Amino acid sequence: MKRNIMYACRTIVIAIGTLTLTSCYDNILNQESTSEVPGSGFWKTEADATYALMGCYNHVRGLFDRDYYFDGHSDMLRVRDGGGTMSTSAGNIVRGGAYQGGLYFPDPTWGFGAKNDNYYKFCYGGVNRTNYVIGNVQKMLDNAGGTSRAGLETVIAEARLMRGMIYMRLISMWGDVPYIDFIVNDNSEVITLPRTKLEVIINKCIDDFTYAYEHLPQKAVDKGRASQAAALAFRGKAYLYWGSWNKNGWPELDGFVPSEKKAQEAFKLAANDFKDVIENYNLNLFRNGEPGEWGEMGKCDVLPNYFYLFIPNTVNDNSDGENIFFFTHGGPSTGQGEALMRDFGCRSTGNSQAWVFPYYEVADRYQSTITGDYCEKLIPMNPNSQPNARTAKNSAINPESYRNRDYRMKATLLWDYEHVTGIDNTGTVTGDVVFIHKQNNKKVNIDGIEYNTCRYDSDPYGFFFRKFLRNYGGATRDEGNMNWPVMRLADVFLMYAEASNEVEGPTQYAIDLVNRVRHRETCRHLNRRKRQTRRHFSKPLSRNAL
Repeated sequence: MKRNIMYACRTIVIAIGTLTLTSCYDNILNQESTSEVPGSGFWKTEADATYALMGCYNHVRGLFDRDYYFDGHSDMLRVRDGGGTMSTSAGNIVRGGAYQGGLYFPDPTWGFGAKNDNYYKFCYGGVNRTNYVIGNVQKMLDNAGGTSRAGLETVIAEARLMRGMIYMRLISMWGDVPYIDFIVNDNSEVITLPRTKLEVIINKCIDDFTYAYEHLPQKAVDKGRASQAAALAFRGKAYLYWGSWNKNGWPELDGFVPSEKKAQEAFKLAANDFKDVIENYNLNLFRNGEPGEWGEMGKCDVLPNYFYLFIPNTVNDNSDGENIFFFTHGGPSTGQGEALMRDFGCRSTGNSQAWVFPYYEVADRYQSTITGDYCEKLIPMNPNSQPNARTAKNSAINPESYRNRDYRMKATLLWDYEHVTGIDNTGTVTGDVVFIHKQNNKKVNIDGIEYNTCRYDSDPYGFFFRKFLRNYGGATRDEGNMNWPVMRLADVFLMYAEASNEVEGPTQYAIDLVNRVRHRETCRHLNRRKRQTRRHFSKPLSRNAL
């Protein structure tokens, strides 16, 4: 592989002033690289193909592992500043994607210009990486046979599955986009490409997922790699999207004409794929879908199972199979760690920066375990101006407002006087700390024991997240080894329920699946929840189960 090293040449001329520009061209340019594998020496073996595929996984991982940033201005979540990347006086900048520079600024009036194009650009970077693997490994098939051929087809299948995932993301955000299925060596090759119609692209995605299903093993060959069940789940999701768009329309997309016939065909195909995943791959919900134990108000030594579904040391082996497709992270000292704790935690949990906050409306969505109904809405109160704020009925900072609620709330949120495991910036456990709204880094005595309150940069709404905060030491805020789930069995249960309900109305099979997911809320009053499911499931679910 020839490397043009003009930059090095110019440095030499400037530094020592003895080489002329002519001699530099004669003697230094176009040397054989001593640090890179020549193209003619690569793409020879299945190991080469797999090595290239791992690079593909590494890049595509960044496109999907922080989707919560797209909810950054919803009524449930607030994202502050630049997610550690950039701060502005305007604030509320949403970062999309885990890769550096993957900024998502939806409002061009903030002075930095709209940065949606960065995510768009990185998506096409992912497309080109998958095409690079697909194109080169396809050439290798000409001389391959036996087990080697099957291994190469598996590599192509994994790359095509990721390409389908990326294009589904592109069209769900931008509608018609250019479709590229070849290796791009220069922008001039694609700069004039027209947008491809949505229906054409979604059919190409389905083709990719179908090829993946036909050539992937039933069980992934290694942790974090794709399987047949993943291909079926993503194909079903593509059909579900297509059915939903044809049923509900897409008025923002010029020229899109919905079709009820196409919607029904797509819903049926989606339901078939999801049912196949559910019944034929021996998958189960994490810890059998049991809710576990709530523990005690204010304590964190016992937490519901839902909390442990998102903690690396309890879910990384994925022995239940709930995580049908996920991206791995390497953990400490690998340079491949995830920074979820940095996003969700406060300074007392790994010196984290809490780039995302829940609004109090999130807590309103967690129902009573006594009645099964929604509780009275929480009332935001300020303890600095309202002396009874911590004791008033339904106050958002009264701990009693959260008693006997959905187990998943305890696993997800920190409210007033909730404990969390303190971790310093070296990853060492420091003991429990207590979150108290408007009490930043104070001493507090609870039942005769002195604790530190959480230290944080900002506490605007009276909540932090507990979800994704590790409750054990050994890793800093950026060194997590979480298997980030992109497709879970719980997703498939709910998407099957939606798709099948569109085709044949509510069935007991679908109702039972929904109730298996809802069982995580609490094991009490499940019969009441089943009755509610039948009542509410008599009409289609309101949105895709993503």
